[in-house]
This record gives sequence, structure tokens and C-alpha cells, in this order.
Amino acid sequence: MKTILLLNGPNLNLLGTREPAVYGATTLADVEAQFAEGAQALGYKAECFQSNHEGALIDQIHAAGQRFAAGDLIGAVFNPGAFTHTSVALFDAIQGVKPLPVIEVHISNVHAREAFRHHSYISPAAAGIVVGFGTDGYRMALEALVRKAASKTA
Repeated sequence: MKTILLLNGPNLNLLGTREPAVYGATTLADVEAQFAEGAQALGYKAECFQSNHEGALIDQIHAAGQRFAAGDLIGAVFNPGAFTHTSVALFDAIQGVKPLPVIEVHISNVHAREAFRHHSYISPAAAGIVVGFGTDGYRMALEALVRKAASKTA
């Protein structure tokens, strides 16, 4: 069974308690469980990883690129959190493992928030972006990634 990787960046371990008016009451464990269930329903296995450390996320992206090339992984769904707005290194990592498809996800509508959140270093490297649909965005990104993978093999 092929795998889909779910990556979450800094502070997403605080989902459910951090600014619930912005991010809701759903915890990261809930998000990961729902993602795994959704992946399984679509015929895939999910692997989930969260880190507050940029280098750990880069290492996961590099490994995902190798797994994609080997045919084990179809792609990744990635909520880079605040690294979205600061990390050229994550952009470079995603660019470096192309053609691995990475779907960028944000729980809140970053464009309706503070001006510094309007720019993403990740978006130019992403295969697609899902923004502002709460934690439902993870499911949307998962489904889009599966459709994208199916269209490449059809």
C-alpha cells in the first residue's frame, strides 16, 4: 500500500488549545487520525510527522523525495505553520525533491490576517494550496493529492 505523508510545522502541536477562535478545538491527534482514516478510505496509508524544528522538517522532505522516487510515497500534505513566511530552506527542500507533489495547507485564511502572513515562501514550490477551511483543509488536500497521483498514472 502506498503512503501519503502529512507534515505539520511549528506550534501545530498546540492545536485545540492555541487560539481556538482562529484554529478551532480540533487537536493535532484528531487531525492525524482523520487524515489516516481518509487516506485508508482512499486506499493509502498515512504517515504523520510534526516538528517545531525546521531541520527536522527538511529531513522529512528529503526522505519523502527518495521514497517518492522509489514508488513508495505519492506525495505530502504540509502545513508549515509560521515557517511559511520565513523559510527559504523549506522552499529549497521542496524544490530539491521535485517532482514530489507537496500540497500546502493552512487552517486559517492567512490572507485575512496580519500582513506578514500574506507571503508564503512555500507556495511557489507547492503543487497546490488549501487555505482557510479549518482542519477540513487537510481532507481537501489529501483528496486533491490522490486525484493528482491518479491522473499521472492514468
